[in-house]
Amino acid sequence: MDEQRAAVRAMQDYISEHIHEDITIEDLAAVSSFSPWYARRLFIKYLDMTPAVYIRRLKLSKSALTLRDEKVSVLDVALDMGFGSVDGYQRAFRREFGCNPKEYSSSPVPVWLFTPDLIINERKDCKMSDIRNVFIQVIEKPARKVIIKRGIEAKEYWSYCKEVGCDVWGLLTSIRSISGEPVCLWLPEALRKPVANEYVQGVEVEADYSGTVPEGFEVIDLPASKYLLFRGEPFAEEDYVSAINEIWDAEKKYDPAFIGYEWDDSNPRIQLEPRGERGYIELVPVKEK
Repeated sequence: MDEQRAAVRAMQDYISEHIHEDITIEDLAAVSSFSPWYARRLFIKYLDMTPAVYIRRLKLSKSALTLRDEKVSVLDVALDMGFGSVDGYQRAFRREFGCNPKEYSSSPVPVWLFTPDLIINERKDCKMSDIRNVFIQVIEKPARKVIIKRGIEAKEYWSYCKEVGCDVWGLLTSIRSISGEPVCLWLPEALRKPVANEYVQGVEVEADYSGTVPEGFEVIDLPASKYLLFRGEPFAEEDYVSAINEIWDAEKKYDPAFIGYEWDDSNPRIQLEPRGERGYIELVPVKEK
């Protein structure tokens, strides 16, 4: 089973690294060390879609972010992503996102980007080294709005996904954020609705944001505030649970009074997407004593 999961993850990594190229099933078979027929079968088994569909959707989502953030022509994006023609790219883009790429480029709206789940290899022993560093720094966030999607009783990621769905992240990623990426928030009681719903996902935007708010989402206002940023060392993706617990333990042990602060219960705690290459990151609100 671990061998199969490793093969699928190898194919995912290859696709990500060569997304601007023409990727064939033979290429994927080579990195998976299985035959083309069996590699395709494994891909469908673990990801519920064919490699061709996965590649097309990922190419379209990458192209949407390029159109949103860069001054490029639809033709250049279509060719860069390996589509045979602009017409074919436009049709695929409309089928995927419900809008024309040229219109989207001039006036980006929230769209449901494809954010695939990466296969993580299972390990019986996920204990990391006992000697690891946690970096802490004070940062300031400006007054801002956050476009959020609420659940009902979610208190962390897994209960949130069960209530709301894990694909919300793709839509949030399509909205240009002042912090560069979506965030997860543990809301203080005053911002919860219903009060049992503590954990939400959202995207931070300018305080004067007047753009589109997707159906079923809402906007909350957050004041300028200070945070302690806790960041762990890079970690292997199969060790993500240990990496998160490492930061939670550090937060419990740290006394902000040492640098003249105290915890601020009126602002949300913030979680960034766990990415092994940069270490796990959380932001905990503080205020001067």
